[in-house]
Amino acid sequence: MSKQSFVRSTVDYTEFLAFPKKVVVHPLVLLSVVDHYNRIAKDTKNRVAGVLLGEITKDGVVDVTNSFAVPFEEDPKDSSIWFFDHSFLENMLGMFRKVTAKEKVVGWYSTGPKIRKSDIEIHQIIKEKYLPHPTYVIIDVNPQQQNVIPTDAYVAVEEREDQQSQPTLTFTHLPSEIGALEAEEIGVEHLLRDVKDTTISDLASSVSNRMTSLKALRTRLTEIHTYLGQVSDGNMPINHSILYLLQDVFNLLPGLHTNENQQSIVKKTNDTYLAMYLSSIIRCVVSLHDLINNKIELRETEKQTDTKLKKKDEEKKENETKDDEKKDSKKTQETSTDKK
Repeated sequence: MSKQSFVRSTVDYTEFLAFPKKVVVHPLVLLSVVDHYNRIAKDTKNRVAGVLLGEITKDGVVDVTNSFAVPFEEDPKDSSIWFFDHSFLENMLGMFRKVTAKEKVVGWYSTGPKIRKSDIEIHQIIKEKYLPHPTYVIIDVNPQQQNVIPTDAYVAVEEREDQQSQPTLTFTHLPSEIGALEAEEIGVEHLLRDVKDTTISDLASSVSNRMTSLKALRTRLTEIHTYLGQVSDGNMPINHSILYLLQDVFNLLPGLHTNENQQSIVKKTNDTYLAMYLSSIIRCVVSLHDLINNKIELRETEKQTDTKLKKKDEEKKENETKDDEKKDSKKTQETSTDKK
C-alpha cells in the first residue's frame, strides 16, 4: 500500500555511492519488459512495474543488464492507492544473488508512459531499502513516434521551497541510451531475421537505413528549432549548457559557402557517380556475356538431343525391318512345309 514501514536490507550497497549521470539499457531488458506487458496488461490502460538489475560505474553510468517483473496494482481512478509486492521482490532477489552476484538493484521500471503521483512513493521504497540513488526508467512499449529511443530515465533529488521547509523528492531527467554487448547484438540480429524482409536487396536496405537516420536527424533539428524559438520568445529559461553544446555542434559544421569545400564536394560526388556508372556498365556486360553463353549452351544441348532422337528413330526402323524380314522368312518356311 502507499504507507508502509520498511527495514533497510542487510546487503552492503556501499559501492553504489556514485550519483547516476547516464543510464544504459540493454536489449534483454527491453524484451523482458515488453513480454511482461503483453502477458499482464495488453490492450488495457494499466501499466506494469519491475526491478532493474545491473551495475553503477564510478563515473555514474548505470548499466542496466537485467530485470524482473514485480506484482503491481493501482487504482485507475485514484493513483494514491497502489500495491507493490516487496516480499516477492525479496524472494526474487535472493534467487538472483545465487545465480549472478554481480547484478544488483539499480532502480525500477514501469511502462508509464508518463510519471504518476505514486511513482515517487515507490521510488522512496527502493531508495530506503536498496540503494541511495535509484534510477527510474519509463519504457514505452507502444511508442507513437518511430526512430525514437523508448526509454526515459529519472533520478530523485531533494528540493526545498525555503530553508525552513522539509525537503521533498522530485524527479529529474537523466540521459538514456540503448547499449548491447557482442553476444546481445548477435541475439538481436537472430531475432530480427524473422522481421526482416529477405526479398529486399542490400542496396535497398542501406537506402532505407539512410532514410530512417535522416528522418531521425530531422526530428532532432525540429526539436532544437522549437526549443530555441521558445527561449527567444521568453517562454523557457535559458540553459547555458544546452547552448554551449549547440555552439559546439555548429562549430563542427563544415563551411559550405567557401569555394574549396564546394569543389571538393562536387569532385567527390562525381567520383562516386563515375564508379556507379562503371559498375553498372560492367554488370550489363557480364549479364550479356552470361546470356550469350546460355544461348550457346542451349543450342548445343538441343543439337545433342536431336542427334540422340535421330539415332533412336534409326535404331527403331532397323529393328522393325529386321522383324519384318524374320516374319517373311517364317512365312516362306511355313508355305514350303505345307507344299511338301
